[in-house]
Amino acid sequence: MLSTRDSVLTFAASIHLNPMKKTVIITGTSSGIGKSAVKEFARAGWNVVATMRNPADGVDFKALSNVKVVALDVTDSNSIAAAFKEAIQSYGSIDVVVNNAGYGVDGVFEAMLDETIQKQFDTNVVGLMRVTREAVKHMRPKRSGTIIQISSMGGKITFPLYSIYHSTKFAVEGFTESLQYELLPFNIRLKLVEPGLIATEFTGRSRVFVKPEGTNAYDDYLAKFAVAAEKAMKDAEDPQKVAAMILKAASDGSSRMRYPVGAPAPMMITLRKWLSDGMFMTLVRKAYKV
Repeated sequence: MLSTRDSVLTFAASIHLNPMKKTVIITGTSSGIGKSAVKEFARAGWNVVATMRNPADGVDFKALSNVKVVALDVTDSNSIAAAFKEAIQSYGSIDVVVNNAGYGVDGVFEAMLDETIQKQFDTNVVGLMRVTREAVKHMRPKRSGTIIQISSMGGKITFPLYSIYHSTKFAVEGFTESLQYELLPFNIRLKLVEPGLIATEFTGRSRVFVKPEGTNAYDDYLAKFAVAAEKAMKDAEDPQKVAAMILKAASDGSSRMRYPVGAPAPMMITLRKWLSDGMFMTLVRKAYKV
C-alpha cells in the first residue's frame, strides 16, 4: 500500500502527465485563418469549439476528436448565447475566445450604400462586441480568461479604397484597448492579432467590392489600384502563420496586447509609428501609383 507521501507524489505526477485540457471557442472557422486556427489548437491538444454560420461547412473537422462544430452567427445575439451554452455544456468552461469572424468591403466610398456600410460594421465590429460580451459574462465570475480579437495591420495603417474596412478594424483596436482596463481586475486578458497580407478568401469569396455606376471618374484610379494590389498579394502568406501566432497569444501568459504577424505587418506598423502622416501617405501613394 502506498504511503500518504507516495500517494501525493503519484497524484501530482498524474496531473503533470495528464494536464486538464483547455478549451477555446473560435468564430468564423469555415475557411482561412479561422480554419487554420482550429487545426492549430487541436494539434496542441486543446478542446476546440469551431463555430460558423453553417455547421455543414465544418466537414474538414470530423476527423479531429477534440473539435466540436457549433452554429454561431455573430449578427444574432441568441445564436451566440446558444453556442456558448453548448460549449460550456460540452467542456465545462471556456478559457479562450477567438473573435475571427469578419469580411472585407473595399471600393469607392461615394458608391457605398448605407446597407453595405451597416452590414460591414454589424459583422466586423458589433458582432465582435456581441461575442466579447458573452465571453465576459462567462469569464468574469471565474476571474480568468483570454479574449483574442483578430484585427489587421489595417487597424493601425490605411491603404486606398478600404475606408470602410479600415474603419471597422480601427474600431476593434480602440474598443479592445479601452476594454482591457475594466477587465484587468478580473484577470481577463485581451489580445489583438494584426495579420498582414494573408492568402485567404478575403480577396475572393468573402470580398465585397463597390464600384460607382453612371460615372467613369474613378476608372483610372481603380485600374492602378488593381495592378498594385494583385502584385502585393503574390507575397501573401499562409494563414497557418497567423494561426500559430493566435495560439502563442493564447498560451504565453503575458500582458502583451498586440501581435502583428505576416509580412508586411510588423514593418508597416513600425513605419507608421515613426513616420509623419505626410511621409507615410506619400509612401503608400507611390506603392499604389495613385
